[in-house]
Amino acid sequence: MLLLAGLTTGHKIGLAVVGAVFIAFAITSSFVAPRRRPDFPGKNGLSVFVIASVVLFAAMLTSVIVFGREAEAKGPEATPAPSAAGAKTIPVTETEFKITLPTESGLKAGKFTFDVKNAGKIQHDLVISGGHVQGPSKTPLLNAGSSAKLTVTLGAGNYTLYCSVPGHRALGMVAKLAVG
Repeated sequence: MLLLAGLTTGHKIGLAVVGAVFIAFAITSSFVAPRRRPDFPGKNGLSVFVIASVVLFAAMLTSVIVFGREAEAKGPEATPAPSAAGAKTIPVTETEFKITLPTESGLKAGKFTFDVKNAGKIQHDLVISGGHVQGPSKTPLLNAGSSAKLTVTLGAGNYTLYCSVPGHRALGMVAKLAVG
């Protein structure tokens, strides 16, 4: 469970499926098959059982490598500088467990720079989801007192801004933004 909490949302399902197949095979070959066939895997089935075990083990290792890979977080210095032509800057302040945005109405689709400041005591990040987001939609983890800029192009729609640190969104680190 702790491993799944540390993985990104998109990879949890792939890892869970491969893990479930591996666990089902282990339980079946350990408890179910010997009960139905006391000589399991038998003389002729031993080589098949060993090959199946090795293949499933290799599949599990491969899935951990593939699905467990997270995008490398780039530091604030690697964030592209916002273009001066038309990018609207929106200040964002994060604390435990709240995201504060200025009251914005009538935002038009276009380029936005989110100036994110972690005013809390623990690490936070900012993720933008929903609508149509072009560009990186997540800041790196920010230590207390740190800040970063996130420049994205947002199409018309409703967006959710949240902290992706496990448990923070559920504790209230979520905000809504409408772009028309």
